[in-house]
Amino acid sequence: MADTFAPRPAQEAILSYRGGTMGVSAVPGSGKTWTLSLLAAELIRNKCISDDQEILVVTLVNSAVHNFSQRISNFLAEFGLIPSLGYRVRTLHGLAHDIVNQRPELAGLDNGFQIIDEREAIRIREDAVLAWLNNNPNALDRYLIPDLSASRLADLRQDQIPALFNQISLQFIRSAKNLGLSPGEIERHLDLTDFPYPLVQFGLEVYQDYQRNLAFRGAVDFDDLIIKAHQILTLDHSLLLRLQQTWPYILEDEAQDSSLLQQKILSLLSEQDNKMNWVRVGDPNQAIYESFTTADPLLLRDFIAGADLSYDLPNSGRSTLDLIHLANYLVDWSNNDHPNITARDALFPIHIQPTPPGDSQPNPENLPDQIHLYGKKLNPEEELHLVARSVTKWLGVHPGSTVAILAPRNERGKSMASLLRDDYGVDPVELLSSTLATRKTIGSLAKILSSLIDPGSSKKLSAAFQVFHREKRSDPELWAIITDLASLINSLDHPEAYLSPLPGRDWLDSFPKNDPSSLNFLADFKTAMLNWQEAAQLPIDQLLLTIASELFTEPASLSLSHLLASHEKTLSNSHPDWGLSAFLDDLRALARNERRFYNAGDDERFNPDDHKGKVVVTTAHKSKGLEWDRVYLLSANNYNFPSGSDGDLYIAEKWFIRENLNLPAETLAYLDSLVDPQKPSPVEGTASSNARDEYVRERLRLFYVSITRAKKELIITWNTGRNGKSVPCKALSALINQFHANADN
Repeated sequence: MADTFAPRPAQEAILSYRGGTMGVSAVPGSGKTWTLSLLAAELIRNKCISDDQEILVVTLVNSAVHNFSQRISNFLAEFGLIPSLGYRVRTLHGLAHDIVNQRPELAGLDNGFQIIDEREAIRIREDAVLAWLNNNPNALDRYLIPDLSASRLADLRQDQIPALFNQISLQFIRSAKNLGLSPGEIERHLDLTDFPYPLVQFGLEVYQDYQRNLAFRGAVDFDDLIIKAHQILTLDHSLLLRLQQTWPYILEDEAQDSSLLQQKILSLLSEQDNKMNWVRVGDPNQAIYESFTTADPLLLRDFIAGADLSYDLPNSGRSTLDLIHLANYLVDWSNNDHPNITARDALFPIHIQPTPPGDSQPNPENLPDQIHLYGKKLNPEEELHLVARSVTKWLGVHPGSTVAILAPRNERGKSMASLLRDDYGVDPVELLSSTLATRKTIGSLAKILSSLIDPGSSKKLSAAFQVFHREKRSDPELWAIITDLASLINSLDHPEAYLSPLPGRDWLDSFPKNDPSSLNFLADFKTAMLNWQEAAQLPIDQLLLTIASELFTEPASLSLSHLLASHEKTLSNSHPDWGLSAFLDDLRALARNERRFYNAGDDERFNPDDHKGKVVVTTAHKSKGLEWDRVYLLSANNYNFPSGSDGDLYIAEKWFIRENLNLPAETLAYLDSLVDPQKPSPVEGTASSNARDEYVRERLRLFYVSITRAKKELIITWNTGRNGKSVPCKALSALINQFHANADN
């Protein structure tokens, strides 16, 4: 939206704000960033602050910080004011960091405290979980389904049980920190109770181990920043007063994603002389992070209900009228007819309205056949091919337009991107946890390293040989030679006969001299492997760079290798006892997308208009805040978007846990009752049922977010799932019925 955009009536009302609390509910595409930025500039222009004060703007992600700063600066320049003065824009974590830096000693920190990133936090927590499981191998037995075979149980202990415990520990630590509870406080509560719940004890012990590890490093994680900022503000009244004076107005964006502790911090900062100058803007219908964070969308709803002023931003020029009607029908159906009564409050009853006549951002033109709700039954593979054919054809006709394929889960997005690339010759733009190119680069390095660690494995040497010659895949004849040679390497009883033969026992001598191509392929790889074997004594970062220098020629892979080497060097410094096998495990996790490589593919500043004529493949979650001319939503079945009906499955409920218990939810329910004497002890299963309802509501909001990404065209498909039993989600069925009813009329 251009900065010359004339305010709409709803925006004019918000821009007239000069004090008090104000809650704003904004529909998708309503220009809330523009409105909040102009409000900040208007407060400065109207001298609502003195020269030594600032408007504090708090937002969710770093890219929004840049966006707000640029917009406010432009508005101030238009007003003839100095563009850089009178405001400060921070993420909530950035603000917390500023506060902690003021008085770190009050939070028990040194002046040089460090902040560990999420990658290292995961590593520390997983190590603590693994250590606990080694000491308590049977901790989950009371929750397992009966009649598990010994082999099946052994498989579960290897992979799925540790993954479940990792999930429990993550949610336990996050929830404890959001409640402001230290490990010592939880332990004191446990000492005063007699109810046995071993998973709370597990969560506490991992929390203790995790915090000890951070303390040893003189470090905090991002959740600690929030806790310690709140702690400092409550302990140092003079600092609080100074910050209140510095920031007499607080404007908060994306408030639907705020947590209780974050809200407490902003409430403290905004309160002056029994008055709050606090504006909170958000869309309750786009609260889609509840399952992954401590965000609570009810906080914004309650604030809006009790604010001095409350407004809607209902006008949106993003989408066609038909798409607006579709989104509004979803809201109405959800509120009135959702089969799960507990989900009927999932969507806030606000309708999107088109922009008024003469608006500088008119809605796109309505054209026939712009919405396709595909009701036909498809298996997962059929669905991928249907969408791939459709988007390939569409791109050929619309080279200057934008298009995205939204997947409800990252793995589905990876499958879609691979199919487009491998079978349809379409090179997608991946906005996933990591891109296919990133995963392939890391995977290639991992296969080489695996062979170096286990030089006696012909199978690993064969895989490394194919990686070394992977660029020959584009030539079917050459690749056939490579695969044949790889099979021969795989069949070797003694790989050293190839790489380090004794005199007279060189495996290469068995090859006919009239086949120079094969000999050259084998000789080149042998030379590289011998060089890498010598380099295996180097530190891990230097070893990876040595491998990459011979393995890659494309700049992107070489650049990524340098970032990866730096990442592994950091791990090496933190874990001096690690051998190559530990670094290989980390590479494999990154290549499998189990852990995001944060230095690669920064998507915070992603702009769909930079990728016209290309198809973007992303998750529905990552699509929030973005828009495309055409949008595909994949896999809209009752697994990805359950409604609470019989037969629906829930990702947090593991098949090997009895009675469909959601163990993370059950653990958190006991944690809540432990610290709140007013709450009765939980009845087993109640928390799992409540978690189902919360998940149903959140996934319904995710469905709403997905369809409101489309500007002109929308295609929704569903599939029968891995077991062939999934059906269309209730929301899609409702839209199909309404769509057909309107068509008949």
